[in-house]
Amino acid sequence: MNALLVNLLVTFILAVSFNVEALSPHYYEQSCPQADDIVTNAVKKAMSDDKTVPAALLRMHFHDCFVRGCDGSVLLDSKGKNKAEKDGPPNISLHAFYVIDNAKKALEEQCPGVVSCADILSLAARDAVALSGGPTWEVPKGRKDGRISKAIETRQLPAPTFNISQLRQSFGQRGLSMHDLVVLSGGHTLGFAHCSSFQNRIHNFNTQKEVDPTLNPSFAVSLKGVCPAHNKVKNAGATMDGSTTSFDNVYYKMLMQGKSLFSSDQALLTSHSTKNLVAKYASSNEEYERAFVKSMIKMSSIIGNGNEVRLNCRRVR
Repeated sequence: MNALLVNLLVTFILAVSFNVEALSPHYYEQSCPQADDIVTNAVKKAMSDDKTVPAALLRMHFHDCFVRGCDGSVLLDSKGKNKAEKDGPPNISLHAFYVIDNAKKALEEQCPGVVSCADILSLAARDAVALSGGPTWEVPKGRKDGRISKAIETRQLPAPTFNISQLRQSFGQRGLSMHDLVVLSGGHTLGFAHCSSFQNRIHNFNTQKEVDPTLNPSFAVSLKGVCPAHNKVKNAGATMDGSTTSFDNVYYKMLMQGKSLFSSDQALLTSHSTKNLVAKYASSNEEYERAFVKSMIKMSSIIGNGNEVRLNCRRVR
């Protein structure tokens, strides 16, 4: 039995090593040296027209990696009877797919059939952060595009209502730690949330309380003003923090003040270890940026089952 366990462990370690080594910042150095610049230009152009693009790209990448690994499956359109990931309930509000399309078109003109859609999305997420005033980093590349995309599998995405145990399980299943959970949650510094994502905290919280008592009272009142109990405004909601177009540590500062939107954000304060990390990053943007780079590289290295480079990011060949 011991020999069997050792063999299994060695096999696992070799498999993990292979996955890590499969990605490299220099993957396109010979085949498409201008890949990074082409994607950056596409993101810059889109941002000049729409300030919501960075948040959209960062969220898109996260949702891609958490379902089937980082294989670009979130980019595929539904076809025939197959409802794709982008049409699953948690992804209905995803947008800015055209940014990836534009980058892919430019790359196909320069380096036909070389750069995968999964890599384009990973590069675009990096650019979204860097161009919003956050850190930049060398993106390991070499991901392949997957052919399978099913809306039903978006159930695997962590929900905004998750508690700390559910979050631990969701991230742990993908090889991500509680530290990664806290750091990647900080990506909420960019973006906007619709009322439906935090309605549970401001209306009928439980049988005793109408509003989540962990919410700052004046903050809760402002949220109820934007999102009444029977809200009829389709795109009503609130920004995730007070500097929604800047990548910074304001998210953690607001969380410490009881001004977070999601139950899953508040959940970070219900564990001693995660609460300490929230406090750490609330007090140092520099520490947060360093940690974010490490956790993003780790998350974006979750290998999917892709085995091709799509010529069109919205459909398989």
